Amino acid sequence: MEAALYHPDFGYYARAVQRSGRAGDFFTSVDVGTLFGELLAKQAAEMAQCLDRERPSGRPGSFDLVEAGAGNGRLAADMLRALKRDAPRTYETTNLHLVEASAEARAVHRSTLGESAERLSSSSAALPESFDGVLIANELLDAMPVHQVVMREDGLREVYVENGENGLRLREGPLSTSRLASYFTDLDIRLEPGWRAEVGLAAVDWVRGAARRLKRGFIVLIDYGHEAAELYSVSHSTGTLTTFAQHRSAGPESATVPWLRNPGQQDLTAHVEFTSVRRAAEGEGCTTLGFTDQMYFLLALVTGLPGRAREAGDAAREVGDALQGVPQLEALSAKQRLALKTLAMPGGLGSTMKVILFGKNVGRPRLTGLSSHLRVT
Repeated sequence: MEAALYHPDFGYYARAVQRSGRAGDFFTSVDVGTLFGELLAKQAAEMAQCLDRERPSGRPGSFDLVEAGAGNGRLAADMLRALKRDAPRTYETTNLHLVEASAEARAVHRSTLGESAERLSSSSAALPESFDGVLIANELLDAMPVHQVVMREDGLREVYVENGENGLRLREGPLSTSRLASYFTDLDIRLEPGWRAEVGLAAVDWVRGAARRLKRGFIVLIDYGHEAAELYSVSHSTGTLTTFAQHRSAGPESATVPWLRNPGQQDLTAHVEFTSVRRAAEGEGCTTLGFTDQMYFLLALVTGLPGRAREAGDAAREVGDALQGVPQLEALSAKQRLALKTLAMPGGLGSTMKVILFGKNVGRPRLTGLSSHLRVT
């Protein structure tokens, strides 16, 4: 999976400037339009104000905005344009750091940012060694390589890829690391014989490293997945490893193993296990501020109004027609309303994507994005 996605010459992500969108293999929230970045900018500006209030002078200081898995820089460009328009003081103090594995994507960062390239401090494959501000990662953790394991009657086995006479094939073998042996025990999870599961050790390690580098500020992770008890249950007992190519996915129910076909030509992804992600961040001094569906997070940022508990059907009606009387929504253009509906609709991006926010050395500030009902579906 590491080679298929990130090999410098043949990896799926290494060989293209952009993989998402209508002409790509999958859609992300960034592909819906600029509204997603504008709403994230609103939250980032509020976080910058939180940091400034704690400074001895009370005046704006340097603000690091780090985007990991930045691709060609489209999300950062949307955010910076919104900051320049709506929060100019934050914009003027922003140091942008774009973190992206693909050299081809990094090469277009400045052109993508346009006039906002003046705020670009670094474009690199690695996170800054130290930063104060906000780290945002949108659909990054799901693209990190995973270990696949299967429970047998005699214990846990790992699934490997090897060369066979007719191409790549799978084989089972002993665990490659002792961390896998203790992983499920630490989570108090019991896999039944025959169950398959993916373990994202790389994602956990990345979160731990990111939290360690953050000296003061916030981490915003947006991705799809579940808490451990849900992810490692009978409902996902065949695993979640999936391919995407030309907007079509193929999972473990396929007749042949889809992720062995055309390596480097298709996306490989697995659901994020958020329990271990949270523990990794908290182990490095972070506080979990909230965990919620993207729907609730974005609607709170649009309306700025405290939410109330809603059933999924109520939420769908709210996204569609029931919010017509909210002044903040009436101020949106027809195009923005359509974008918000796509970003927040239950059953789509609104409930599939989860948002988890961490703070470090900032206490527990009241953030607008978490002012609505916190609920994960």
